[in-house]
This record gives sequence, C-alpha cells and structure tokens, in this order.
Amino acid sequence: MGIVLHVWRDMFQLPIPLLEKVLRPVIVYLCLIVFLRLFGKRELAQLNPFDLVVLLSLSNTVQNAIIGDDNSVTGGIIGAFALLAINWLLMWVLYRTPKLTKTLEGSSSTIIRDGVVDEMEMKRQTLSPEDLASVLNKNGFNDVSQVDLCVLEPNGTFYVKGKSPSFEQIERGEIMAVLEELSNEVRSLRRELESRR
Repeated sequence: MGIVLHVWRDMFQLPIPLLEKVLRPVIVYLCLIVFLRLFGKRELAQLNPFDLVVLLSLSNTVQNAIIGDDNSVTGGIIGAFALLAINWLLMWVLYRTPKLTKTLEGSSSTIIRDGVVDEMEMKRQTLSPEDLASVLNKNGFNDVSQVDLCVLEPNGTFYVKGKSPSFEQIERGEIMAVLEELSNEVRSLRRELESRR
C-alpha cells in the first residue's frame, strides 16, 4: 500500500508552485512567437534539413524552461493546458483585431512576379536559388519563366501561380490544332487517291 501511495504522490504531486507551472509555458510561448517573427518566415517554411533541425532542437531547448524540475503527470497536464490556453487566447485576440494580426504575423513577400525573380526579396528572406528551385519543383514548375507569381506567406507557406496563356496564345493554339486536323485529312485524301490509281 505504501508503494502505491509513493508512486501516486510522485506522479501527481507538483514540486513547483502552480502559478509558476502556468507562467513558464506562457512566457516561453510568447518569446518563441517574438523570436520566430524576428528571424523570419523561412524558419516556418522548413526549406532544407537545417531549418527542420533548428525547429526540432528549439522544442528540445525550451523543454526544461517549460516544465522546470517537474516530471509529474499533473505538471505535464497543467503545462499542456497553459500552452493550449495561451494559443487559443492569442488566436481569439488576433481574430478580433486584424491590425494586430498583421503586426504580429508580418506581411507576404513576393519572390517572383511575372516570371522575374526579386533578388532583393530573396536576400531579405535568405532564400538561395536552390531553395527557390525546390519550391517551384514541388509546385510543378521547372522554370521561373513559367511562374506568374510566387509569394512567401507569413505562415511560411508558398503560394505559386503559373502563367495563364494569353487570349492570343489560346487562339493561336486553337488555329494550330485546326490546321493539324486539316493536314491530316489532306494526307489521308492523298493516300486514298493514290490507292485508286
């Protein structure tokens, strides 16, 4: 019976005050939001293995700051609740105040416009040509000239829009298709006439 009580106490007794247990994840959460905003959208985009390593290491680095010297189940539940609560509260506030959302999240960055790469914006976002090529390939494009618009969104995702053919290109394509069809008919008629001789 004594062992059960000892295990029960170790699992659920908080070694640190409840207020500290709630404040730790909230402070770390807010600091991470600020740091990710300062260091840019690239970290969220996870363009290469280094970005992924940074994000994975980041979670491990702040773990002790969030939980402190507490390994109890109760402490884990309280910490998880505090993280979810601060996230919900922040999303609720951002939903209600679009201006604050724009300030916190930042704005979109246009990387390609009408097939032309904005080199200065690539430098600001620390995007290498290889990173950009990878993004375009994932979206089904082999060349920058095929892209009408490529935007790095504040949440780290890329929006890529291909060039739409112009009215003249569509019309030219239709005319070429009709000419090809007529050429095929003329060839078949020639063969038919030659076979009758």
